[in-house]
Amino acid sequence: MRSSSRVPQLLFLAFAIALSVQPAPAQTGRLPAATRAKVDDAVARFMARTSAPGVAVAVVLDGEFTWAAGYGLADLENQVPVTPATLFRLASVSKPITAVAAMELWEQGKVDLDAPIQKYCPAFPDKGAPITTRELLGHLGGIRHYRDGKEGDAEVNNTIHFGDPIAGGLSFFKDDPLVYPPGTHFRYSTQGYTLVGCAVAAAAGEPYADFVRQRVFAPAGMTETQVDDRFAVIPHRTRFYQKDPSGKVINAEFLDSSYKIPGGGWLSSASDMARFEVALLAGTLVKPATLALMSTPLKPFDGFHSYGLGFFADKLDGLDTISHSGGQQGTSTDILLIPGRRAGIVVLINIEHEGASDLAVELGKIVLASQ
Repeated sequence: MRSSSRVPQLLFLAFAIALSVQPAPAQTGRLPAATRAKVDDAVARFMARTSAPGVAVAVVLDGEFTWAAGYGLADLENQVPVTPATLFRLASVSKPITAVAAMELWEQGKVDLDAPIQKYCPAFPDKGAPITTRELLGHLGGIRHYRDGKEGDAEVNNTIHFGDPIAGGLSFFKDDPLVYPPGTHFRYSTQGYTLVGCAVAAAAGEPYADFVRQRVFAPAGMTETQVDDRFAVIPHRTRFYQKDPSGKVINAEFLDSSYKIPGGGWLSSASDMARFEVALLAGTLVKPATLALMSTPLKPFDGFHSYGLGFFADKLDGLDTISHSGGQQGTSTDILLIPGRRAGIVVLINIEHEGASDLAVELGKIVLASQ
């Protein structure tokens, strides 16, 4: 009689959980042993609860990249362990990267946040009301998100590869009507960040990705972060997973994210995203006053929302935080910064629809308690 297909899967997951007890670390400072034990325990419990194949975590303390570790497996079929250098899809955690690039150009006087977006992106048709880069950064531009948000939509599960991510992204939505008048409602929109990427490219005078590499990644020391190119051979890239209706872990649906690099198309590691947090806290990428501006929620005409310019603003144990989460085929991600404590958390998971934000908050509380 044929054995259940769930048996080898359960063995893989058991192996992943076993690996999580002794994670592969990369330390640039020291995380107190008691704090590390609590982090390890929290991640192990999370993996057991969610069946997440692999998790990478990084911690920033006192403004320094203190510790990072990989837990579980980056590749279930080949039993490849996650390490701090494993590359995960950032999904919407790509948005703060793009926002930082735009705000660098604003500091240089090359981007007017309140000018109509057509100043930088003439390929985007006039919609009868001005849409600004500021509004787009804060999801107030009236640009739709994925069409109807339906699974199986050609945008959600895009299989077309675009050599030019800006032109490719615009082709999906530039001729569609606005969902709201600009500035009136918060409407989360990955498509809107394609327009921000268009503004970055025009103001910088070079392709969007090239500018980000040179002016965001290089100063921050982010040597591992790169575009999620499905055709390239990229060392240390994790496999991508999802769950079927029964809860079984399977390979994720195919996605070519080349049409949405600014809003959801970068790959990065826990170590590199910790370096991103350090650079933000140190004022290496944007001035402290600029980061404060990015951390300030915008107010749509119809009320209040917690989103600023590329970050959500919230509180953790009474302290101000900024954060961003991400989720798409084969990934769940979150970065969390507590500027007042010069601390940060990175959580990257190689399965979709799991609680990266919840785990980041739990780890943030552990880290705060250790200071």
